[in-house]
Amino acid sequence: MSNPVFAADSGGSFLVSPDVGLMIWTLVVFLISMYILSKVAFPRIAAALDKRQQAIEESIDTAERTRVEADKLLAEYRERLHEARGQADEIVARARKTAENNEAESVAEARRKREEMMAQTRRDIEQETRRAIQEIRSEVADLTVLATEKVTRKSLDGADQKRLVEEALAELDFAALANEERR
Repeated sequence: MSNPVFAADSGGSFLVSPDVGLMIWTLVVFLISMYILSKVAFPRIAAALDKRQQAIEESIDTAERTRVEADKLLAEYRERLHEARGQADEIVARARKTAENNEAESVAEARRKREEMMAQTRRDIEQETRRAIQEIRSEVADLTVLATEKVTRKSLDGADQKRLVEEALAELDFAALANEERR
């Protein structure tokens, strides 16, 4: 087996054992390639990279503006939502207050009507009681006159009838009768 380092001495590969002339030509070709690339390819590549960088920066700026606008809209939405909730709470509170006032007014009106009806009923009862007492007095007077005529077997004149009726009525306690009617 032969060692590759010693192969150059024995006429081996020129890549393994560098020659000064080859190195110079390689360097010249490299510099020419670099010059051509710097005049032709690198500006286009740089322009494409700058254009791409600018597009990315614009996209970032647009995204930032969009995010700021979205934050503003979100803040505005939250503020409006808060206002709407406040208004809804206020409307509910007013509705409750109105309902309570209406209920209180209805209760007061019902009480007032009940009191009016009770007063009217009392007046009607008192009026009926007076009318009944008047009818009873009239009946008692008629019965007293009949009873007296039967007992005395004679007809009484107007003065005697009046005196007998008044005596009979005085004996009856109409006030007690009126109180019993009220119960």
